[in-house]
Amino acid sequence: MTKAHVLVVDDEESIRKTLRLCLESAGYTVTLAPSGEAGLAAARRNPPDLALIDLRLGGIDGLTVTRTLAQEAPGTAVVVMTAFATIDNAVEAMRAGAADYLPKPFTPAAVKHVVSRVLDAARLRQELSEVKRKPRGAPLPSHSPAVQQAYLLAERAAATDATILVLGETGTGKGVLARHVHQHSPRADRPFVTVNCATISPNLIENELFGHARGAFTGADQARAGYVEAAKNGTLFIDEVGDLGKELQGKLLRLLEEREYVRVGDTEPRRSEARVIAATHRDLRAAIGAGTFREDLFYRLNVVSVRLPSLRERREDIPGLVNALLEQPHRSGGRLTSVSPEAMGALVAYDWPGNIRELGNVLERASLLAHGEILTPDLLPEEVRATTRGAVAGDESLESAEARHIAAVLARHPTLDAAARALGVDPSTLYRKRERYGLR
Repeated sequence: MTKAHVLVVDDEESIRKTLRLCLESAGYTVTLAPSGEAGLAAARRNPPDLALIDLRLGGIDGLTVTRTLAQEAPGTAVVVMTAFATIDNAVEAMRAGAADYLPKPFTPAAVKHVVSRVLDAARLRQELSEVKRKPRGAPLPSHSPAVQQAYLLAERAAATDATILVLGETGTGKGVLARHVHQHSPRADRPFVTVNCATISPNLIENELFGHARGAFTGADQARAGYVEAAKNGTLFIDEVGDLGKELQGKLLRLLEEREYVRVGDTEPRRSEARVIAATHRDLRAAIGAGTFREDLFYRLNVVSVRLPSLRERREDIPGLVNALLEQPHRSGGRLTSVSPEAMGALVAYDWPGNIRELGNVLERASLLAHGEILTPDLLPEEVRATTRGAVAGDESLESAEARHIAAVLARHPTLDAAARALGVDPSTLYRKRERYGLR
């Protein structure tokens, strides 16, 4: 494998030499530049994979160099260095295009950790831009390009230690995707630990995450490990991370930056080698604007961002999801084996505010009420049945309406040819549309 090329831009000779020794010992090729002007000239001659840039430089400052590289060499990842480390400096640099920051003074271990992490993330983005293959297979069927891209991105990220932020409405399958990443990662045989910040009292979440020391509070007769410690060197999935309070956000930031945490009531820091995947249904950028979520934590979490679309954005997947969920014994109880055209039409037309989770619950309810093997409209909740009576074409996309109509026709006819005749189209046309919408 070709050695990664690192450009070091710093006006202190001792720091340049120290970084050269540190990086070359880790297997990187290194170019040194004593000023912003020299750094830009070197990058133009031989664009590096990563640039370590001091913020305080004589002449052209580090922020200007960072912005220029973002325009002229978008394939170069940038890490800024500063002895005047403040959150504002770090955030401003990342807005300018930096991927990470390194506060001075730093240790060789810290340098190698940041450089390795940033290069891994850059390599992942490069692979994603070049590879056009479909994912190996999501846990649930999908013909939605957005879902396929989300799982492709997740599978690519699984091979790295990059932190992943999964975005999407409640019930879209964020936890399923997180477990999929874990199962396709080198950590698959290690623990997968989930903590849902929305279901734990704000007064208890720190104790649940980090554990506590003996005597930390009344009733703490023994020391107790938290979720972070339980994850060991596996995967820690922090669901609804947007619900964390500001103080705890700072402690999570320390975990991500330094791989350290402290139990409640203790003073001794502990190490964590767990890979972190976080998820939220909240708009974190809006939360940053409102002052309820730390911007620096957002950047640390958002190394790889994966968005799962809502079910109403992927109605073509509903028939396939229904069939797949009915095959799960706990959903159908072994009773329901098929869906009537009218029931499928209602399921496709409904907006599903609770997404896949709500769909699964509706199918489970129907199985409890069913006397036969066919899911009929009378087994569905009133709000779902009402969609077939009140659906308005203006509120439904043409593709969704077509998928719903084709699903109903396919369900009424024993063969594809018969359904094609009923629709007045060529069987090959119907076959392509059936495949496109994931209908059977």
